[in-house]
This record gives sequence, C-alpha cells and structure tokens, in this order.
Amino acid sequence: MVLDIPSLEPRLKHPTIFKTFEDLQEGESLVIHNDHDPKPVYYQLLGEYGDVFTWEYLQEGPQWWDIKVTKKGSETSETIGEITAKDWRKAQVFKKYGIDFCCGGKKTVREVCAEKGIDATKVEQELQEVAKLTSNGGYTNYDEWNLDFLADYIVNTHHNYVRKNMPEILQYAAKVAKVHGAHHPELDPIYQLTQQINKELSEHMVEEETILFPLSKKIVHAHNAGTKYTPENGEDLASLVDKMEHEHDSVGRAFDEIRRLNDNYAIPADGCASYKLLYKMLADFENDLFTHIHLENNILFPKTIEIAKSIL
Repeated sequence: MVLDIPSLEPRLKHPTIFKTFEDLQEGESLVIHNDHDPKPVYYQLLGEYGDVFTWEYLQEGPQWWDIKVTKKGSETSETIGEITAKDWRKAQVFKKYGIDFCCGGKKTVREVCAEKGIDATKVEQELQEVAKLTSNGGYTNYDEWNLDFLADYIVNTHHNYVRKNMPEILQYAAKVAKVHGAHHPELDPIYQLTQQINKELSEHMVEEETILFPLSKKIVHAHNAGTKYTPENGEDLASLVDKMEHEHDSVGRAFDEIRRLNDNYAIPADGCASYKLLYKMLADFENDLFTHIHLENNILFPKTIEIAKSIL
C-alpha cells in the first residue's frame, strides 16, 4: 500500500498515516511517498506505538522520498547482541557509531540511540544495507558453530591473545608512563587500568576454562545424546553466567575510561614510537576483546542456558 502524501490535504496527512499503520497486520507494510524526508513521522510513530515497526528508506530525494514502514510481529524487539549474533557483519555498523554490542548487547538499537543521541533511522538503514549484501566468503557466521567448538575457539584464539599480548602492553604502559608521565598525567592511571584489566581477565579466564566452559560442554553433550542434564556439586549455570557477564562489564568500563583519558587513542605531538605502539596495542586489544566478549555474552552463554532449560 502506497500513501501519496502530497496529494492529501495538510490536515489529513498525519492522521492518514497513523490510521493506515494501525490497520496493518503483523508483517504487513505501507510505503510513505512524500516530497521531503518524513523523519518526524518516524519519531511520532515511535512515541505513539513504541518499537513495533521498521523504517526503511527506498528512495531518498532529491525530489521524492519513499519509506517502507513494516509492522513487526508481537515478539520482543531484537537486542543489539542478538542482531550481531545473527550477522557478525553488522558489528561494523555498531562500531562506527560507538555502540557497545558486547557488554551493552541486551539493549535494542532504538534504546541505545536514544541514550546516546544518535539518529536511529541512520543506524537502522545501515543495518538494513548490510543485510542486503551477499557474503563474499570472508564472513564468519559464529552463530552456526557448535557450542563446544565455539568454547574451544574462544580459548585458543581470544584467551591466548590476552595471554600473549597483555605482558607486552603492561611493559610499554609502564615505560611510557615513566618517560612521559610528567607532561601527560593521564598515563599513570592508564597504566593502573591496564594492571586492573590484566588481573581481572587472568582470573576470569581461568574460571571460564576450568568451570563454565566444561559445564557448557557437558550440557551440549547431554543434549546431543538425548539425555537429561542434572546439575551436580552445586552447579549453577545461571549464576556463573551472571558472574562472567558482570566481570565483562568491569573490563569494558576500564577500557571506556582508558579511551576517555587518552581521547580515543589520540597521539600527542610529543608522542614517541613507544607511545604510538602502546596506543596501537591497546586499540587492537580492545577490538579483539569486543569480539571475545560478544561470542560469550551473545552466543555461547545464552545458547547454553537455552539448551540447559530444554533438557532439565
């Protein structure tokens, strides 16, 4: 159904859009055809009905704008974490806008955009464009992996990355703070934060590798064998996951503070080669950590919990 807005009387334009939207069934769409961007209607629909529709630009000027508005199903809107789990390519959109899809993955796109003052229509449009792309072969769909394999992958790839790179980061953080700290007072707290991150992750990874991941594999194997899962020796999957997620949040906040202190890894004019290398290593480490935590928070943990519930 296409609504030709310019042909309507001014007093009837918004009421017609709202009435047509109300009459839509779940999954049905209307197209708003207008002579200017009707973005105010997006916010009016959101305010009136909530997050129950998608907004897709089919044509964006300069003469005509066509927007496809689709009424969502009754299920809860997808969270950022769920969106990223289904299509890892969309993580690049979230990174572009500074949206945390790992530790902050339990919020919807519109919730986060409202909090950060970001135009949600732009983010949603870019996510829609990614969805239209055909995979070029370099796209890894982690959501399709077996969970026991995913757990091993996290250890072999991301846990090993932490253990390999953190000692060198600590070394350079101490060196740069000692040499440049007098003129750059932010360097000492950055060094302290790297020490905190190292301590927290070291203890955290051991607990995952010795307790949570083996429990996840036990649950997956029981499911694959068609047997029931019976918790033993005080096993509490939900509490373990909750603890791991809180620890992820703590490390994420530490990196947020590092980026605040160094203005998103900006190199000062007097920054030496070691200074530049430190910030490059920190930025690379944070980028790997985003993927690391995403795989756990948005795929491994929720899927393990879902499987456990099905075989209790």
